[in-house]
Amino acid sequence: MFYLFVALGAYLIGSFPSGFLLGRMCGIDLRKEGSGNIGATNAMRVLGKKCGWTCFALDIGKGAVAVWLARFVAAPAFGLDPTRAAILAAVCVLAGHTFPVWLKFKGGKGIATSGGIALALFPWPVFVLSISAWVIIFLSVRIVSIASMVATAVLGGTLVVLWLRGGDGALAVVGVCMCVLVVWLHRSNISRLANGTEPRFEKKRKS
Repeated sequence: MFYLFVALGAYLIGSFPSGFLLGRMCGIDLRKEGSGNIGATNAMRVLGKKCGWTCFALDIGKGAVAVWLARFVAAPAFGLDPTRAAILAAVCVLAGHTFPVWLKFKGGKGIATSGGIALALFPWPVFVLSISAWVIIFLSVRIVSIASMVATAVLGGTLVVLWLRGGDGALAVVGVCMCVLVVWLHRSNISRLANGTEPRFEKKRKS
């Protein structure tokens, strides 16, 4: 029963539609603009940097807060295993972000929220490696979708390596599932990449 409470609470935290609400505050429905996604990337393109970074911060915060609350608040209060409670929260907060009940189960693609989960749940070297991979790839190609998929692949692959060397197998399973989900959610981006129509974030030239 208590694990169910953790799962529901994490899902509701994840389902908070940051990008959608920021768009509404600006008089814009993100679902009808740009890529039609309510995540930070589309918010950045449509609403501007201020709203885009705000959306990113809120989404990454959702992932971290849900896991931390499960590990440090719910687990001690209800006598649950902290690691298992945190893993359950990670899965459910990501599900809430990508399939929010308030928006007919059509949410973001989970990159920022996955980053928050990685920060709060996985060993810090895994988080650092995945973030470094994202930055390197993005600066090289200026395409968010490629950087995001590579970063999650690095995350999942690193967790599998740690598991083979005696680490927690449950964390490896979560990491691999996150990678698979992110790639599946980016299938439209993969099609645009194949067609050469995926947009880039170009550097602004100085006048």
